[in-house]
Amino acid sequence: MPRTTIKLPPRSGPAPPSKPPTSRARRAQHGHAPPAPRAPPMPPRVTDNPRLAKRMSELGLCSRREADEWIENGWVKVDGAVTAVLGTRVSPDARIEIDDAAHRHQSESVTILLHKPVGYVSGQAEDGYQPAMVLIRPENRWAEDRTPTQWKPGHLRGLAPAGRLDIDSTGLIVFTQDGRVARRLIGHDSEVEKEYLVRVEGALAPEDLKRLNHGLELDGEPLKPARVSWQNEHQLRFVLRQGKKRQIRRMCELVGLRVTGLKRVRTGSVPLGKLPAGMWRYLRADEKF
Repeated sequence: MPRTTIKLPPRSGPAPPSKPPTSRARRAQHGHAPPAPRAPPMPPRVTDNPRLAKRMSELGLCSRREADEWIENGWVKVDGAVTAVLGTRVSPDARIEIDDAAHRHQSESVTILLHKPVGYVSGQAEDGYQPAMVLIRPENRWAEDRTPTQWKPGHLRGLAPAGRLDIDSTGLIVFTQDGRVARRLIGHDSEVEKEYLVRVEGALAPEDLKRLNHGLELDGEPLKPARVSWQNEHQLRFVLRQGKKRQIRRMCELVGLRVTGLKRVRTGSVPLGKLPAGMWRYLRADEKF
C-alpha cells in the first residue's frame, strides 16, 4: 500500500523582534522633517591688503604723511609701475621702489630740539595755552648751535612733535619733518629711552621703589620695566621706554608721592645738555636717537 505524505502547516510562534525605528523614522512619524545637511565651513576671510602709505611706513621708508606726499608726486613705483593714487592697496610682498627725488627731499628734512618751558603744550593749542612750536623762531635759536643748517621758513612746514611733554613739565622735546625719526621715537614698537629728573614730596618705602621699577599698572595694563633711583633726598631719576599720558605723575601717585617738578633731560642718546629753556637748536649730523 502506497505511503501517504501529509504536509503540516508551519508551527506558529512569536515573530522575531523588529529593529527599533531610527531617529529619522521617529521624526517622520511625528511629522518632523529631517534636518537639512550642514553647510560646509566657510573659508577664513582674507584680510584686506594694506594701503600703500601704511606699507611704506611699516617698511621704515618714511612716515604715512610723507608717503602720501611721495605718492601724489609720482615718486613711488609698485611692481615697476608708478602709483599716484592715494589709498591704493598693495600686496604685502609687492616690490616698492622710491624715486631719488623723494630721498633728496627726505635728506633736506630737519629735526629740531627744543627746551620746552612750563606753561606750553606739546601739540595743538588747548585751554588757552600756546603750543611749544611757537617758540621755534629764528630769534630763539641757541647762539651755541654749531650746525651749519641755515634757518628757512620752510623748516616749519610739516614739523611736528615726536612725543608729548605735559604742560607743567619742562625739558627736551623733539620736533621733526623726518618720518623715520618720528617712527623711531613714537612708533608702537619704539624702545628709545627717555630720562627724567623728578622732584617729589612724600615718603617712599623700599618695596615701593621696587614697584616703580617694575610692578605697577596703568589703564589696566602692566607697565614696561623702568629704571628708577634716588638722585638726592628730594629727586628721583626715571628712565622709561614708553610714554603713557602723565605716566610718571600717575606712577608716583600709586606709591604715595606727589610730583612737584619734572624735567626731561635725555631722549635716546641725545641729551638736553646746556640748551636754555625756551631755546632750540638743530639736531647735528653726528647725533642719533
